[in-house]
Amino acid sequence: MDFKDIARDVLRLEAKELLDAAETIDDEINRATELIAGIKGKLIITGVGKSGLIGAKIAATMASTGTSSFFIHPTEALHGDLGMIGKDDAVLAISYSGESEELIKILPHIKRFDIPLLAMAKNKDSALGRYADVFLSINVSKEACPLDVAPTTSTTLTLAMGDAISVCLMKRKNFQKEDFASFHPGGSLGKKLFVKVKDLMHTKSLPIVQANSSLKEAIVTMSEGMLGNVLIEDGDGKLLAILSDGDLRRAIMRDDFCLEAKAIDFATKSPKVLEGENTLASDALSFVESYKIQLIAVIDKNRRVIGVLHIHDLIEAGIK
Repeated sequence: MDFKDIARDVLRLEAKELLDAAETIDDEINRATELIAGIKGKLIITGVGKSGLIGAKIAATMASTGTSSFFIHPTEALHGDLGMIGKDDAVLAISYSGESEELIKILPHIKRFDIPLLAMAKNKDSALGRYADVFLSINVSKEACPLDVAPTTSTTLTLAMGDAISVCLMKRKNFQKEDFASFHPGGSLGKKLFVKVKDLMHTKSLPIVQANSSLKEAIVTMSEGMLGNVLIEDGDGKLLAILSDGDLRRAIMRDDFCLEAKAIDFATKSPKVLEGENTLASDALSFVESYKIQLIAVIDKNRRVIGVLHIHDLIEAGIK
């Protein structure tokens, strides 16, 4: 049996149902968006079985895109978790049939709180639909399951409807990249927007020598610093040059090479630097990559070294 055709049929069927649903979207999506955007508390999402699993994902998406939200199971709600719902909250209940027993049992208690109830179901005349203040249809003509029993197409549509509401809310709240990053500080975008040079740079035991130091002294300092570079300062602590391991290799090939010669004679004068420690680490990475250097000195307004940043520090931190 060639399963490629079966897989294609499933995807085509689910895609068709999504397109059909897009054509039947009505003003209820506007009501749902404004209602959720206007609550002072949280959006609590609930559902049973596959609907519950989809609901948990929708709650996670909402929470990460600026809408305070979490999922509770109806059974747990009946045994104490209803106490997690406050007067400033709203509830989104999901049940394809609209008749899930565990879910229907908690609806009278939710309505007793006099808070908005949004519903996702296939039929507005279902028990869930009749309780709802806002109803969003997730009706499909056929499940992808060959027996037309297992939730497949319907759960795909439910998930997509949750994404649609989340995006509507993002637009409604003018949710930006910076906002997303603040909810994902450990993610790549969070690191790109929030991690600064000062969070990664080396500030202690820096490999520094003076302008009159010999090449021999500089090599010893470079070895001890374990950064492959040595910084050369003047008497006032201002950065004059950087001697890299590349500079050292080139120095060995020179006719005037001498370990007792001044290190600065073989160093890179007026090296590339970063002024200020508050530069974004992602900008620092672009900087060192553009100039094909491994280490960069971070200086203050008086050109005094306050730290150094190695390209390996950026890579290990996951900066991109």
